[in-house]
Amino acid sequence: MLNKLFKLDENKTSVKTELVAGLTTFMTMAYILAVNPNILSIAGIPRGGVFVATCLAAFVGTVLMACMSNYPFALAPGMGLNAFMTFGVCLGMGYSWQFALLAVFVEGLIFLALSLTPVREAIFNCIPFSLKKAVAAGIGLFICFIALQTSKIIVNNDAVLVGLVSFKNAAFHTQGICALLAIIGTFLTGVMMTKGVKGAILYGIFLTWGLGMVCQATGLYVPDAAAGYFSLYPSLTFDGISNSFKEFGTTVGAVFDPAGWTHKGDAKVGWDLVKGLDFFVVMFAFFFVDLFDTLGTLIGVSMKGCFLTKEGKLPRISGALCADAIATSVGAVFGTSTTTTYVESASGVMVGGRTGLTALTTAFLFLAAIVFAPIFLAVPGFATTPALIIVGYLMLSSIAEIDFKDPSESIPAFLTVAIMPFSYSISDGIMAGIISYTFINLLSGKAKKVHPIMYILTVLFIAKYAFM
Repeated sequence: MLNKLFKLDENKTSVKTELVAGLTTFMTMAYILAVNPNILSIAGIPRGGVFVATCLAAFVGTVLMACMSNYPFALAPGMGLNAFMTFGVCLGMGYSWQFALLAVFVEGLIFLALSLTPVREAIFNCIPFSLKKAVAAGIGLFICFIALQTSKIIVNNDAVLVGLVSFKNAAFHTQGICALLAIIGTFLTGVMMTKGVKGAILYGIFLTWGLGMVCQATGLYVPDAAAGYFSLYPSLTFDGISNSFKEFGTTVGAVFDPAGWTHKGDAKVGWDLVKGLDFFVVMFAFFFVDLFDTLGTLIGVSMKGCFLTKEGKLPRISGALCADAIATSVGAVFGTSTTTTYVESASGVMVGGRTGLTALTTAFLFLAAIVFAPIFLAVPGFATTPALIIVGYLMLSSIAEIDFKDPSESIPAFLTVAIMPFSYSISDGIMAGIISYTFINLLSGKAKKVHPIMYILTVLFIAKYAFM
C-alpha cells in the first residue's frame, strides 16, 4: 500500500529508508520545539501554548507536503520569521501578538492564492540555474554557521564580531565541553560517512548525545539551568503537559479576536487598527520573507535530492507551495508564527529520503512530541550540530557545478553564497544574487538572457531595500 501510495519503487527507495530519513529530519529539526516557545513567549504568547502550536503546525504542514507533493520536505515555524514577529513587529513596532498572527494568517492566504496560479512557479523557474546551485551552496554555509553558533564553537567577539570558543575559561564544564562534544561528533559522523555507513547522520546525533551523557556521569559536563545548560538525561515524567494544553486553549483562535488587535501607542483597536498602513507593511514583510525563504529552501534541498529536471524545474511544485501556504495560515490559527519548509529536510534527503513517506514520518514524530516532549527536548543542541555541519558540507558541493569561467554567472552566484551566512538571511542572499545577475548581464550586453521576471524582481528588491 505504501509502495503504491508514495511510489517507492519508482523513486528507488524503501519503507525502511524513508522511515530512517524521516526520523533523521525530525532529529535535526527538533530544536524548534524548544527555541520557538522561548522566542514567541517574549512577545507575550503563553510558552506552553506555543509549544503545542509548534507541534501541531509542523504536523499539519508536513502531512500536507507529503500528500500534496510526495516530497520529503518537512515544515515547522521558521526561525528567522519568529524572531521578526517578536522583535520586529511586537517589541519593535509595538503591536500585540494577536495582531502579528493576523498578518501571518492573511499572508498565508495570499501565499495560497498565488500558489494556485502560475505566478510563484514562474518566479521559481525564472531563476538561472547557476543561482539555484548557488542558493543550495549558500544555504549549506548558512545552516553550518547556525550549527557552529548554537553549539558555541563560534562565539561573539567584540573586536572581529565572531571567534572560536576558548577551552581555558571557567565555563569549560558547560560551554566548553558542549563545543568539544560537537566537534568530536562531527569527526565521528565524518568517519562513518567516509566508510559508507547508511544513516551516519542519524547515528552521529545519538552517538554525540550518548557521549554527552557519559560526560555528565563523569562530571565533565555540569548542568547549569540558569545558563541554559540542562541535564542530558531524558526525563520520563510528563509534568506540565496538561498545562501546555491549557495555555494552548488561550492561543488557538486568538488571531480572530479583534479585541486583541492592539498597539501600545495607539488608541485604535480591532478593525480600525487593521485598516492602517502598518498592517499591510507587516503583512507584506511576512509574505516577502516567507516567499523567498521557501523558494530558497525548495531549490537547495531539491538540488541535493536530484528532484529538479534538466531544465532546473521542480515537478509538482504547485502542491509543495500550496502545502507551505496552508500551513502558514493554520499555524497562525494555532498560535505560532509563519510555518515554512525547513532546510534541515536536506538531512533526511542525504540518508536516502525521496518521497512523502519521509515527510509523513517526520510529521507524526512532531505529533508524538506533544506527549513525549520531555524525551525529545532532552536532545541537546550540540548533538545535532554534527548533522547540520555535514549537511552544510554536502549542500556546498553544488558550487562545483557553477561555471566560474563565466563571470556573468559566477559573480552573482558567489554573492548569493556569501551574503546568506554573512547577513544571516536566505532571502537577502537570493535578492543579492538576482539583483547582481540582472545588472551585470544588462550592462555587459547580455540583456536577452535575463528572464523578464528577473527584471521585475530586481525592481521590487531595490524598492524593498530603499523603503522598508
